[in-house]
Amino acid sequence: ISTLAKISSVKMKLLCAQVLKGLLGEGIDYDKVTKLTADAKFDSGDIKASVAVLSFILSSAAKHDVDSESLSSELQQLGLPKEHTMGLCKSYEDKHSAVQDKLRETSLRLGRLEAVSWRVDYTLSSSEMKEVNEGVVQLKLQASGAESGSSQTTVVSLSADKFRVLLSAEDVPEKFLLASLGTHLKHK
Repeated sequence: ISTLAKISSVKMKLLCAQVLKGLLGEGIDYDKVTKLTADAKFDSGDIKASVAVLSFILSSAAKHDVDSESLSSELQQLGLPKEHTMGLCKSYEDKHSAVQDKLRETSLRLGRLEAVSWRVDYTLSSSEMKEVNEGVVQLKLQASGAESGSSQTTVVSLSADKFRVLLSAEDVPEKFLLASLGTHLKHK
């Protein structure tokens, strides 16, 4: 914060514009950043620290949907001059929605369980054994991938005992699994 206070408020606003371009994936023009910070005699460490702290402040504010008044107040409490916070907050207001959209787009995405179907295969006998009399549960799980449009199907064969263990496990969303199985039964 004390390093940022060394540059003028106008240059602070222009520096924020460069950092916001970086957050939006357009890339930061480091030549411009170096020129903006030249009169304050920033070395490369100061430039990197300034870009990093502005990137953190702006992305965190967008991530937590902080309004510009609150952001301004918090930054002033940390020691950033009011003129500097006004420039930063003006830049933030202009690109707030775009930064939030970019953060959503680049956040970690996990796949979702889309469908569960099952069937019971009951083998009476086989060529190796005269009597087997054992049921096997075939679970078919269909999950959508993290990327839109991708899908993966997994088929699992379980003995009746293993299926009971699966249903009794505390960390398996039993209600969801049973609801999915029940829904599947109704549609058949």
